[in-house]
Amino acid sequence: MQSKYKIGLLRCNLLIAALLSALMAWSSSTLTEAWLLSLASAWLGISALLVEFSHRRPAMVPWQLLPSLLLAALLWIAPDRFPLWLWAWAALIMLPQPTWMAGLNALLAALTWWWMANRLPPEHALLSGLLLAAILFLGFIRSRAMHPQHGLARQRARLIPGLRLWPRTQLTRDLVRERARAQRDGVQCELLLLRTSRRHLWPLAQRLCELTRTFEHCYRLDGRTLAALLLSRDAAQGEQRRKALLDQLGPIERMRALPLSQVTSLGDECRALSTQRDAFLVIEEPRDA
Repeated sequence: MQSKYKIGLLRCNLLIAALLSALMAWSSSTLTEAWLLSLASAWLGISALLVEFSHRRPAMVPWQLLPSLLLAALLWIAPDRFPLWLWAWAALIMLPQPTWMAGLNALLAALTWWWMANRLPPEHALLSGLLLAAILFLGFIRSRAMHPQHGLARQRARLIPGLRLWPRTQLTRDLVRERARAQRDGVQCELLLLRTSRRHLWPLAQRLCELTRTFEHCYRLDGRTLAALLLSRDAAQGEQRRKALLDQLGPIERMRALPLSQVTSLGDECRALSTQRDAFLVIEEPRDA
């Protein structure tokens, strides 16, 4: 099944859950319960609108933390009305999340179970506790097993769909390959680093991809830094291309350009970009004596 159909089904389920939560909020007997259910309905509705892939909305821990707090609050103030919602902790702990957040979800699940166990016969409370611990453990194991895939998805989630914009890890691999190719073919390959404000990063990235050639890749290194590998016949043509490119790009705070033969470490070059005195610095190939 293609991902677009999975997204549509997920969006439909989230909207149905949001509608049901809104109806439950309307029929609630207390104002606190109504407010919590209304917040849950709003969270589900907004999540349905944002569920489709977008580079501008990476997953945020506060946004993920909200349903856990809402679920804990509902089970705490109305345990008699929402006893079955206790098992929702298994679904929450399976979501992509940091380890500390999974631990927090487990702690909240234990607290809400303890609060509800006081209203149950001892044997029922013990059985429900064992079942909850088992499904939480299975959910956590499942989440850890999917962690490598989630990491790859987070790397891609910050890139613009349809454009030649790649993550920092890809540039690290490309540096070795492109340096060897430039030496073999006798062409000029230049690493161009650009630093801008967070507000201008994505427009600048899109413009950079549009102005470079189709066989030249662009990269997002962090929330303020972009990079590109520019190929030219020689240093003179490379200088002309760089100047023409900078004239057409948007606002840039700092620029650093150097041949791949002079790049020893991507991390060192990024640190040098942030500390260099000149806003625009070009490092040329050393001339033979």
